[in-house]
Amino acid sequence: MFTIYGIPNCDTMKKAMTWLNSNKLAFVFHDYKKEGISKAKLDEWCKLVGWEVLLNKKSTTWRELPEAAQQKVTTQAAAIKLMMSHTSSIKRPVLEYPKGLLVGFKEDEYSQLK
Repeated sequence: MFTIYGIPNCDTMKKAMTWLNSNKLAFVFHDYKKEGISKAKLDEWCKLVGWEVLLNKKSTTWRELPEAAQQKVTTQAAAIKLMMSHTSSIKRPVLEYPKGLLVGFKEDEYSQLK
């Protein structure tokens, strides 16, 4: 089973879900805006890919943070705290699948799932 995490109005999310649907891969959608994200889940993902991969420093959310707040994010604990309070700062989508985790949407990476 696949679980895709993100927000519904994100263009990258839409591309990823369209790809999954067109390739007939069943998935569950976890909406950060409605369901949030747990510290345990973020810890798990950080162990797999690192907090630097998960934290989207190109996001509008990140860019709108005061520079002082950005400069405090130098550790996994600080990044998780920020991602829990500002879920839009998590790179999208995050796709959990039985053998691992994909962050962001790259069609060639998703093609490996079939």
